[in-house]
Amino acid sequence: MPTPPLTRGLDVLLQATQADALSAVRSDPLLSSSLWINVALAGLSILLFVYMGRNVTSERAKLVWGATLMIPLVSISSYLALLSGLTVGFIEMPAGHALAGQEVMSQWGRYLTWTLSTPMILLALGLVADVDTGSLLTVIAADIAMCVTGLAAALTTSSYLFRWAFYAVSCTFFLVVLYALLTEWAASATAAGTDEIFGTLRALTVVLWLGYPIIWAVGVEGLALVGSVGLTSWGYSILDVFAKYVFSFLLLRWVAANEGVVSATRGALGGTAPGDD
Repeated sequence: MPTPPLTRGLDVLLQATQADALSAVRSDPLLSSSLWINVALAGLSILLFVYMGRNVTSERAKLVWGATLMIPLVSISSYLALLSGLTVGFIEMPAGHALAGQEVMSQWGRYLTWTLSTPMILLALGLVADVDTGSLLTVIAADIAMCVTGLAAALTTSSYLFRWAFYAVSCTFFLVVLYALLTEWAASATAAGTDEIFGTLRALTVVLWLGYPIIWAVGVEGLALVGSVGLTSWGYSILDVFAKYVFSFLLLRWVAANEGVVSATRGALGGTAPGDD
């Protein structure tokens, strides 16, 4: 059956956009290197984490390990998509923006990565802290909403005001996540006896996650105080390295050495402690 003209037109447009994006990424060494470093580190992390989890046997420890392994798996797929131009586009900034009327590269695939990977970070943290299922799901929902509204802020071209409105909503959801990590989840970790590792991972997560909205605000998507897409991309990539791979390594190393403590917790997802009926 012949392809309808409209479909053919859309296919050509999509391919042209991807080809242009691929060419733009390849022609910017600063940008491409910020992506390739994460592909390399994500690949190494996957191999290392599989090895580290080889002796994990308890159901709950396996769940923590599985959630943590998903972080570099999502990342390597996402960064390959960015490098190929699949999840990169060009948008014209609206009136009022510092780059109004100019076409700016949007790495919208990063938001897809964060939507899929940050819930895994929170799931692993919640399991370690032994939080209840309701709190865990609420915080993960707020996190996903944060990422989705962040994507809306990045892609809105009709109004500069609405870009910042979506940004403000995204930051509000972020505050919900921060509040849980700093209060309720911290108390749960203390009760579960996992407060030491939770405190380390929480500090790492809070400090690094605060960097993302800051980079958005000063980068090309926000105030354009930093006008280089490559520098902005490096900022995000450096945060990803520590917020994902370093975080995951510290967590899995602790789980491997404290599997008994992990398996004894019973909060989120209905786990039970030994001896409970």
